[in-house]
Amino acid sequence: MVVTAHAGDFVWRAGGAIALAASRGEKVTIACLTFGERGESAKAWREGKKLDEIKAIRREEAERAAAALGAAVRFFDAGDYPLTATAELTDQLVTVYRETQPDVVLTHPTEDPYNGDHPAANRMALEARVLAQAIGYPGEGEIIGAPPVFYFEPHQPEMSGFRPEVLLDITEVWETKRAAMECLGAQQHLWDYYTDLAVRRGVQLKRNAGPNLGLAHRTMAEAFMRPYPQIAKELA
Repeated sequence: MVVTAHAGDFVWRAGGAIALAASRGEKVTIACLTFGERGESAKAWREGKKLDEIKAIRREEAERAAAALGAAVRFFDAGDYPLTATAELTDQLVTVYRETQPDVVLTHPTEDPYNGDHPAANRMALEARVLAQAIGYPGEGEIIGAPPVFYFEPHQPEMSGFRPEVLLDITEVWETKRAAMECLGAQQHLWDYYTDLAVRRGVQLKRNAGPNLGLAHRTMAEAFMRPYPQIAKELA
């Protein structure tokens, strides 16, 4: 699995999916494009910290969160507000894809009117996935297949064209995700928000899962959206 994300969003939006994969012995690589030093570190700026200090704080937070989830993390330090999609960054992502040979790719959805960095991350993640499949595209490593892509839920789903098409049961790793969330002290105001969201998505998961799956009374879930068709041998 490769997770291409802006700053600590890999924790809020996909921490459960990451922890689940890691708990099953799967390799997860997080491509952390930016530290969120300008747009998502208001507390540190108000405390009078300088840019380099803030970047160091956010990097350390992301490292601890990734370790808590059981994932490897690669930092691109591409800058935020704005994060600009470039050929150079896309090429670096191609290298990550070819090195890791992911069976799944997670990233931001295509729309987010509140943060243009997220669609920029999406564009590079999708383009790199396509280029990494092209035998004629220069670079090291073996070409990849066509791993399925899942968009994780944005902070304002109703305004971003997001549909919860896939509900992932993360109950068994919820405490792991919560521990990773608490590594992100710069955004402590989001801890309760994403806990409440996991509860709501868990309610929806139970409502759509049928009556006999033995789901926990308190089921926690994450929502994802699929830009490409799902491949199946039967309908179930």
